[in-house]
Amino acid sequence: MSSSAIVSLKGVERSFGAVRALAGVDLDVRAGECLGLVGHNGAGKSTLMQILAGTLPAGAGALAVHGRDLASAWSVAVAQANGIRCVFQELSLCPNLTVAENARILHPSIRGFGWRRRAGALIRRTLDEIFPGHGIRPGDVVGDLPIGRRQMVEIARALSLSEGRLDLVILDEPTSSLDSMVSAQLLAFVRRFVAGGGGVILISHLLGEILGTADRVVVMRDGRVVDVRAASAHTHASLVGAMGNVAREAAEEGPAASRRASGAPAVDIRPDRQRDGRRLSVHPGEIVGLAGLAGHGQTATLRAIFRAARAGSPAVRGTVAFVAGDRQTDGVFPLWSIAENAVVSSAPRLARFGVTNPAAEARLAAEWRQRIGIRTPDMRNPILSLSGGNQQKVLFARALASEADIVLMDDPMRGVDIGTKQEVYAIVKAEAAKGRSFVWYTTEFDELRHCDHVYVFRSGAIVADLARSDLTEQRVLQSSFEMEETA
Repeated sequence: MSSSAIVSLKGVERSFGAVRALAGVDLDVRAGECLGLVGHNGAGKSTLMQILAGTLPAGAGALAVHGRDLASAWSVAVAQANGIRCVFQELSLCPNLTVAENARILHPSIRGFGWRRRAGALIRRTLDEIFPGHGIRPGDVVGDLPIGRRQMVEIARALSLSEGRLDLVILDEPTSSLDSMVSAQLLAFVRRFVAGGGGVILISHLLGEILGTADRVVVMRDGRVVDVRAASAHTHASLVGAMGNVAREAAEEGPAASRRASGAPAVDIRPDRQRDGRRLSVHPGEIVGLAGLAGHGQTATLRAIFRAARAGSPAVRGTVAFVAGDRQTDGVFPLWSIAENAVVSSAPRLARFGVTNPAAEARLAAEWRQRIGIRTPDMRNPILSLSGGNQQKVLFARALASEADIVLMDDPMRGVDIGTKQEVYAIVKAEAAKGRSFVWYTTEFDELRHCDHVYVFRSGAIVADLARSDLTEQRVLQSSFEMEETA
């Protein structure tokens, strides 16, 4: 074990009832390094980080910080006093408070007359340092911000420092709601922080981020560390192999020939801020992608399609289902079971004579548990007993198990592992081949390769419509930033 280790964990265990989340994990994080932590959903990554952050006690094992054994007294306060901060995958901001007020929650030393001004100045400085040009004001109410900006505030709040020290930063899927430009700003900050002697634990299902940012990579599977080596010793394929997933991503494989030329569109709608004649059209059997920088109208357009369908507008022909990316706000019903969350959209068609049919609902839930790989011993368990990625699988199951003609997907792969992504891609393509339509907003360029057509948004309007044969990352980026519209 390195003498320069900021944190050392030895033999850490944790169980939740019959589920063994951690089975004797050894881990050390050194000063001046970024440690990448990868593994499939349910591998134990987030549980391990909750223990390290002090929000969850370990069942067994040792924990030392700068060589001092602190396991018996470990807590959130002790972790923060020892310079450890964590940005969890699930956002913890208070939506009814302003950005400055949320910052104050983590900084009790800011008090007295003028505390809002001082808290606002602190969070603004940190946002400026990490995300230049962020456009967030200290007086903004958090609930009014799009999810990408909320994630930026969450990160800046955790990394702002009013007193004490900051030695180790834990980032759990930090770019899951950020577009490529903002993600690059954050990863550049990570490298600057590490170069200054700090330590970072980076958890991400985007393996390119891990390989491009981390110094060492730790792979977890089934609650254990199964591989530790330098990031430079890995390739994308070797990292996937170490995770235990033999799926191959056919990045260049797309759907069959576009169905755009045949029949009337299932969706034909003009975005609210569109000032020219461009419209978003989706034909039966098409997978249509929405691209561009986050917060430029993609989610608003998905919601407009959803509202139009519910209102019976001729702009949408068919029923719709919605897969939310912001599962906390728009996705899960937190007091319901996993099964209830998965089948709620299908319950009316499963009913008998207008009465719910628990047996049929249980069978459908079991089918999708198997089909999409929801990791739980019992579908009757609460939805919040699942990891974030497995909660997202439930939202996919809810939409795909329904009989909706059109499925709207709002950056739905947040926190989902590469194996599940491949399974979902295959399901989406199979359903499209049967005539189902998909409208898919994603912040990941590689996911756009699975689409027939891609609409690029800027400032709430469509600025480019790219057929799959014309799709390149350069075209998407140019359209996202250029003042001239792209034909």
